[in-house]
Amino acid sequence: MTLQGKGFFIWTIRNCENGDPDAIASVAAQAGLSHVVIKIADGVSDYNINQTTGADLVPPLVQSLRRVGVQPWGWHYVYGYNPTGEADKAIERTLELGMDTYVIDAEAEYKQPGKDEAATTFMDRLRSGLPNTPLILCSYRYPTYHPAFPWKQFLEKCDYNMPQVYWLQAHNPGEQLIRCVREFQAITPFRPMFATGSAWKDGDWAPPPAEVVEFLSTAQELSLGAANFWSWSHCRRDLPETWQAIADYPWTSAPPQQDIVQRYIAALNAHDTNQVLALYDPQAVHVTPARTLQGQAALRGWYNALFTQILPNAAFTLGGFEGTGSNRSLSWTATSSRGAVLDGRDTLGLLNDKIVYHYTQFSAP
Repeated sequence: MTLQGKGFFIWTIRNCENGDPDAIASVAAQAGLSHVVIKIADGVSDYNINQTTGADLVPPLVQSLRRVGVQPWGWHYVYGYNPTGEADKAIERTLELGMDTYVIDAEAEYKQPGKDEAATTFMDRLRSGLPNTPLILCSYRYPTYHPAFPWKQFLEKCDYNMPQVYWLQAHNPGEQLIRCVREFQAITPFRPMFATGSAWKDGDWAPPPAEVVEFLSTAQELSLGAANFWSWSHCRRDLPETWQAIADYPWTSAPPQQDIVQRYIAALNAHDTNQVLALYDPQAVHVTPARTLQGQAALRGWYNALFTQILPNAAFTLGGFEGTGSNRSLSWTATSSRGAVLDGRDTLGLLNDKIVYHYTQFSAP
């Protein structure tokens, strides 16, 4: 599954196209949206439930979106007061609804003292329950403005970072998005980024069409895979010209592919042996100080053991890499349920963008 393109957040389904799932899907398709981000939970409670009948409004919308080729993503506002309960609710809703991704909206409550532990508890349980679902953090735009927020604890086990770059009361969306990306590049761990922009009125301020176009253009210039806006109901009701500008924007094909080192770390964080093996030549050689393996079958055994025995439930962080052409050198760290690796160092030999030689050395916990 490819996560890319334009999208919109839906807060309350009944406020969007009179709550008609087929109408929402039709408008999404006409606007060229690749995804719609639907609120599925709030804290430990289900969301978008008809309070009169008890009917869940999300499944019909998911079905309608899928019929027109639009991905349903689910988002969840979390508070951190009951992280285990919130994680269980996230797992339950994501799986029962068949959401393509799960988006974490964590904000002010997670800046309170002691929330590092809550974030760790939440993410450990979430990642364990959704091992194959892309997890996305959607929070503040500038980490320097929010040093108390547990960035590390959330991002360690997220696949993507999708900050809320809301340029309220200003008119420089491109500049703010560039600063946002640079600030996140300076913290550890860094995750591939999407972005969420402003598409609603704030008092007498509103983003004109030219500014949402600037936001989308800057996202593509920065090679961000996807961009979306808050929010569907506000934009459709109050800013029809801004909606049309987003709909008319020709999001181009996928951004340039990440370096194979970045794809390798992403595959490790997915804990997906098949995804890792897809990066290797069929006859690739894998070397450690203790032994040499060759071929896909041997590599499969190694990575299965890595994910389940050596570093179970690990979050891998790329320290840095260098090299071009047929050679790469990289450093990495990892945290797992068995302990941490602080000294990972690998060398890759490449042919036709596939790994043909891989030397790895690290101190297993």
